Amino acid sequence: MDFSFSDEQRQLRRSVREFAESEISPHVREWDEHSTFPTQAIAKCGKLGLMGSIFPEEYGGAGYGYVEYALLIEELARVDPSVALIVAAHTSLCSNHIYIAGSEEQKRKFLPKLASGEWIGCWSLTEPEAGSDAGGTRTAAVLADGHWTINGAKTFTTNAHYAQVCVAMAVTDRSRSHHGISAFLVEAGTPGFRPGKKEDKLGMRASDTGEVIFAECRVPETALLGQAGEGFIDALRVLDGGRISIAALSIGIAQGAFDAALRYSKQRKQFGRFISEFQAIQFKLAEMATDLDAARLLVLRAAWLKDQGRTVNQESAMAKLSASEMAVRVCNEALQIHGGYGFIKDYPVEKFYRDVKLMTIGEGTSEIQKLVIARQLLKNP
Repeated sequence: MDFSFSDEQRQLRRSVREFAESEISPHVREWDEHSTFPTQAIAKCGKLGLMGSIFPEEYGGAGYGYVEYALLIEELARVDPSVALIVAAHTSLCSNHIYIAGSEEQKRKFLPKLASGEWIGCWSLTEPEAGSDAGGTRTAAVLADGHWTINGAKTFTTNAHYAQVCVAMAVTDRSRSHHGISAFLVEAGTPGFRPGKKEDKLGMRASDTGEVIFAECRVPETALLGQAGEGFIDALRVLDGGRISIAALSIGIAQGAFDAALRYSKQRKQFGRFISEFQAIQFKLAEMATDLDAARLLVLRAAWLKDQGRTVNQESAMAKLSASEMAVRVCNEALQIHGGYGFIKDYPVEKFYRDVKLMTIGEGTSEIQKLVIARQLLKNP
């Protein structure tokens, strides 16, 4: 059992950290306050190979595994979780669905543009009446005369207003429940397809979240992604990898908050002493660091198993559950260590505190993760 990173992995981590601290860090507060999508930073992520990290070079990707992917998402999130979320949704959800279920023609058409960052992708599953219960999907697609006509609306779509291609789920056979939901590739500019309301969010404000609307949207028969009726089944496979990215994002947020709290504790004086000298603060830091390392190990285990070609349904859910809940606790303690200063925007923990809650909700709530884990435990002998 080897817990060390390779030279290549360490170099990747250094490169992403340097990029995040020099190119992203100076703009984080401004982007957050004005809900500004970081277009230039995302373009630079594309040039660095971060937008297609897990895809083979033949499709324009960097050819990394999930361990490397987890490392780069963590490093981005450590500085700005919004940027990490944009990259994660683009990569793990939209692009990966195309890679997992797409035809060779679809892969060669879309993946090189997505991997280079020339195009941004979004992935639409959730609807106003279909969140954790994706079986409640109402968006529908009907095939006639060689075209699919899609009608409906999706919500909580990351990158909705900036994506050049959307992977969207729609019912094609309502009698077959989950096996009657198909996935479709819809390009921006397609008549009848448009982004809707942009959400005004508590956190992750530089990441774009919004509706996508389909009104008599006609796409060619070739826009079907994967087999008809298997879109939701493929989506579950996509989410196994996506949960690793959200778990890694949670680790990055927690690490950023912990670093800030540790730094502050060595600078802030009360009663004539640095607060890091008080046992109450030391115990908080020790517990935060331990929880952070424990969750990180679960994330790296899931990523490593994914790289070995193993099924990670249970492991990715465990990683996501553990890391997201841990990150909420760590951010709470980091703010507490800052005292009143943690409640104002001059200090980074205020933003980490707002950003982190999404981790227990997006790509499956903590409650859904527990259901996934329990289902796996109970079906094993």
